[in-house]
Amino acid sequence: MTQGASYRRFVALGDSQTEGLDDLRADGSPRGWADRLAEQLAATTSPGLRYANLAVRGCRARHVHDVQLPRALDLAPDLASVAVGMNDLLRHDYDLDATIEAIESTVVALREAGAHVVSMTSPDVAKMLPVMGWLAGRQRAFHDRLREVHRRHGVPTLELAGLPMGAARELWAADRIHGSPEGHRRVAAGMARLLDLPGSDDSWSEVGPTRLRPVRLVAGEARWAATFLGPWLAGQVRRRPPGSEPVCKRPDLVEVTVER
Repeated sequence: MTQGASYRRFVALGDSQTEGLDDLRADGSPRGWADRLAEQLAATTSPGLRYANLAVRGCRARHVHDVQLPRALDLAPDLASVAVGMNDLLRHDYDLDATIEAIESTVVALREAGAHVVSMTSPDVAKMLPVMGWLAGRQRAFHDRLREVHRRHGVPTLELAGLPMGAARELWAADRIHGSPEGHRRVAAGMARLLDLPGSDDSWSEVGPTRLRPVRLVAGEARWAATFLGPWLAGQVRRRPPGSEPVCKRPDLVEVTVER
């Protein structure tokens, strides 16, 4: 990896985390870690950076490959981020081999087109969602395969898996699935460190201890299940009406305005 490199075109591919859900601007539009990283790049090594965000909430690895990748290649990025897989992992028809194949094909195509590709693992779902602890083994297997892909193709990886911040409630939105504004800021800072941007350091992952008494923990899990888990499970079997599919927020390269 070229440390502190300058980039001209940054394209972010992925799902709702990359889109920036629950990290909202004053006008109600999502910001998120990728927007924040673009701003840090523009303010340091990459003035005049142009940036597109092709991420689509709820999408899976195959969508990134089939829909987002062709558009990304049209934009000819010299920096691209690929962060996807959790929506696959959570589905009843999850196929590890198919998910990894789609991600690897995406990474290879971007690398062959000349882009420097960065990625990340996901925080441990069982730390933030104990009721979903049964997914821990599935997630570990996914991350093991994902790391193999990244090593094979020289993709620097922000390691969020295994960090204590995965259990830090203040870094996650009420649904415990999407980052809070502070959570997105931390991930952007971690990515800035991965790219060795000026002013970046390792403090992005530091959190204090999380202490919840068992009674509060159980009560919180019950409230979360009623508020978020039930509707989410219903959404797994309910198809969206034609024409209601979400679209990416920033399909074209636009020069980054540094937000103060």
